[in-house]
Formats: sequence, structure tokens, C-alpha cells
Amino acid sequence: MFTIGCHLSVSKGYEHMGKEAVSIGANTFQFFSRNPRGGKIKKLDTKDITNFNEFASNNNIEVILAHAPYTINAASKSEKVRTFANIAMKEDLERLNYLPNNLYNFHPGSHVKQGVKLGTNFIIETLNDVITEDQKTTILLETMAGKGTEIGKSFEELNNIIENVDNNEKLGVCLDTCHIYDAGYDIVNDLDGVIDTFDSVIGLKRLYAIHLNDSKFGYKSHKDRHAKIGEGKIGIEALVSVINHPKFKSLPFYLETPNDIEGYKDEIELLKTHYI
Repeated sequence: MFTIGCHLSVSKGYEHMGKEAVSIGANTFQFFSRNPRGGKIKKLDTKDITNFNEFASNNNIEVILAHAPYTINAASKSEKVRTFANIAMKEDLERLNYLPNNLYNFHPGSHVKQGVKLGTNFIIETLNDVITEDQKTTILLETMAGKGTEIGKSFEELNNIIENVDNNEKLGVCLDTCHIYDAGYDIVNDLDGVIDTFDSVIGLKRLYAIHLNDSKFGYKSHKDRHAKIGEGKIGIEALVSVINHPKFKSLPFYLETPNDIEGYKDEIELLKTHYI
């Protein structure tokens, strides 16, 4: 089954997102766990969650992806910023326990010129504190483009985090096609080689989701600017190879392209015509 969706707004609730996803031909979706540029979280509506869980069960929505806000930076040199990351992630994970079979994606963080090693240690400390043995959610580290002082621009940097977290069975990776191409992984000309590298460094068992985005600036640009499917430097042919690769076929794909809801509908239809 081709599991494909896009980024939707949680402001009207989970059931509304489920219905909106189905209306555009999607069978999964991604949403921000709270205000993406702030810290506020919407009041928990258990009735909405109950309604969504029933709707999802009846409409083949088997997995959804929550995205942590951009304001989370577990690698920050600021103790205040790291404390917010810790509190926000704990709150998000507690809430996500109401939603079965879900994923929680976050950007590992930026070390802000204090160095990758120290920034990585802070990320590990946060994850060791927020992860619980009984949590239902799998936390995903997102592959990054290498903009500024981002941590996670290489598979080795992500694996270093994973290997040093105590309950790392709760950890996985979300691979962003734009980010890894911008970081220097050539998925256009050597997709198999990139997949083999990921498998040898991290292991494909850790790969839980893919952000399917074209890239505005392209290979080794380290820019992190998404483009619509087929309108960027990666191109439709390479992205079709991604969705049809036998080692990715069981994964959910999430569009984060610069689109409105109708644009997402068109891209989902386009990709479905190329899915084998």
C-alpha cells in the first residue's frame, strides 16, 4: 500500500485533519504538535481524539506523524532553551500516547558555534530524560541539510546520538529528500548507494518515515529550501525512484512542499500515477 500524505493544520482538531487528508486522496498526514514558531499547545480534546481514532480505523489511516516545533533546540548553549525543549517534548509525548501507531519527528538542533560534540551531548541528555519505557510513540531524528550549525547533516551524526541514548529502541529516523540532497547525498544519481550508506551507518530498521520534498537549490547547497514535486533540482524522476524503491515501499511519505491543500491534492494524484 502506498502511504502518502502531507502537512496539515491541527488547529481544527485531529478528526478534521483525518477527513481533510482523505478528501485529497491521502491516507496519512503530518501536523505540528504545537505552535511551530512558539511554545503554546492546544488544550487536549479527548472527544476529538476518540472521534479521530474511530475515523482513522474506518478509513485506513494507520500511522500519523507529529512534528515538533522549530523552537525546540535540544543542542542549544542556552540552558533556558534546552529546558523548554525538555518540557515541550515531554508534554508532546504524553499527549501522543492517546494516538496509537504514531511518530514524533524533531530537528536534532543547532550547536550555535559551541561545537558538534557538546551540542550532541545536550541532545542525548534531553532524549535520555524524556524517553520512557512505556511510551507508545517512536521519536524520529530528522536528517538535516547542514544549514548553519545544524546537527544531523550526516548519517554518522544521527547515529552517534542514537547509539548513546539509553532506551534507543524508541528512536528512529525521518529521511528528508531535500535535506539529504542539500547535505551531499546524491539521491538523483546514486540512490542505491545512499540507501546502502544509510543501512551501513544507521540501519534501515531505524528508518520510519520519509519527507518527500524537491529541492530549490540542490546538491551540497546546505540551503534547506523545499520545492514542489518536479519543480526543483531533484526532479520527478528521482523522487519517483524514491517512492518505488523496494527498501522504502513499506514507509509512509509526507509532503512538505510549498503548497496549499489543492496543491497537495495534485501532488498526491501525480505521485499515485507513478507508484508501481
